[in-house]
Amino acid sequence: GAGNMAGSMVDGILRAGTPANSLACLGGGGVTASALAARSGIRLATGAADLCRGAGVLVVAFKPKHLPAAAPAFAEASAGMLVVSILAGRTLASLATAFPKARAIVRAMPNTPGRIGAGISAWCADRPLNTDDRAGVDRILGALGEVHEVPEALMDAVTAVGGSGPGFVFEFTAALRDAAIEVGFPAGLADAFARSVVAGSGRLLEGGADPDALRDQVTSPAGTTAAGLEVLRKAAFREVIRNAVLAATRRGGELARDS
Repeated sequence: GAGNMAGSMVDGILRAGTPANSLACLGGGGVTASALAARSGIRLATGAADLCRGAGVLVVAFKPKHLPAAAPAFAEASAGMLVVSILAGRTLASLATAFPKARAIVRAMPNTPGRIGAGISAWCADRPLNTDDRAGVDRILGALGEVHEVPEALMDAVTAVGGSGPGFVFEFTAALRDAAIEVGFPAGLADAFARSVVAGSGRLLEGGADPDALRDQVTSPAGTTAAGLEVLRKAAFREVIRNAVLAATRRGGELARDS
């Protein structure tokens, strides 16, 4: 795969110091792989065998629905390799069927802030990894940001919170922008305020303070923030977010059953 997430991984790995000539990419029928190779300087492979030849690690980053079609070409080509999959909903068991001769298989879920090294990823493996393979996983995912090893039972929830979570934050940001326009902001200024509020608040959270405590710091009794928060409370805002995460988690399980 050579789409947005694959490109983000390549950028992060190169940024961490891996030479471009040690990486190769392969795409589908489009131009994403050739564009990634041209932009990053990595090699454009001609097929599954060419991609895997001489390599120790295979990163699987195409759309999950393409796994059944791609598996026959990679079943033999990936023999003896460490396979790292970022396919949402594809379980270790289904990956083991697709890559039966891999030396180890890792199921991982990074997220889009990894494009700038500000992501968070989680992974699990089908067997205990040796020191070199564990270091390889940390190098690949660590180039995108924070990394956590978790049980596979948690991966659908990781996909919902870590993978889908940025989408929820972007939706909130768009809503804040649109509300600013409603109360009189010019469109450009509304956009600037919404982006800055979300980004700046995120930086405060990076300091480790509890989000409830940070909320309380900006909330004066009977003040403007309190008035807005009361609307969110009456609209069951936290319940809405809870339901969004639950829906995304359920969908991850459905993707696994469809595999």
